[in-house]
Amino acid sequence: MAWIKTINEDEATQELKIIYDNITKGRGRVSNILKTHSLKPHTMQTHLDLYMSIMFSKSKLSREKQEMVATVVSLANKCPYCINHHVEALNHYWKSNEKVEMFCKDYRKLELGAKESAMLEYSKKLTLKQHDMTEDDINKLRDVGFEDEEILSINLIASYFNFVNRIALGLGVEFTEHEKKGYKY
Repeated sequence: MAWIKTINEDEATQELKIIYDNITKGRGRVSNILKTHSLKPHTMQTHLDLYMSIMFSKSKLSREKQEMVATVVSLANKCPYCINHHVEALNHYWKSNEKVEMFCKDYRKLELGAKESAMLEYSKKLTLKQHDMTEDDINKLRDVGFEDEEILSINLIASYFNFVNRIALGLGVEFTEHEKKGYKY
C-alpha cells in the first residue's frame, strides 16, 4: 500500500479510529493516501479538512471542472494513484470511459469550451512551469469569463494536487481497483 508503515481501520484505536469512522461515514471509505498519515492522526484530519474545503465546499466551480483540474495535474505529474482516483471521479460525471480515456491521452483534442481549455492550460502550466507564471495567466482566465473566486479555486485545486501527488509518489502509495471505487462524490 505504501513504503512506510500504515495502520488499517481494523487496527486503529482512539483518535485514529474516530477519524477513520468519520471518513467512512462522510466519504464511503478511507483512501490509501489518507492512510499514509495514520501514524500522525492529527495531520490526517488536517489534510482531510483541507481536501474537503477545497473540493467539497460551496464553490462557483462545478465538481466536474474540479475533477478535470485534479486529473490534468495528476497526469502532468505522472502520479498513478491520483490519476486512477480522479479519472474514476471524472467518469462519475461524464459516464463515458471513451471520453475520459481521450481526456487522459490529450485533453486538447476534446471539444472543450474556451473556459475549460483555459482552466486546464493554467493548471498544467502551474504544475510544470510554475516559475513562468505571470499576471497574464490570470488575465487569460478572466478573458474567458472566470471570476476571481473561480480563479482562486482553480489555483487551490491545482496546488493541492501537486502537494498530494508528491505525497503519493514520494511514499509509494498504491491504488487497487477496489480501493479507488465506492467514494461519495
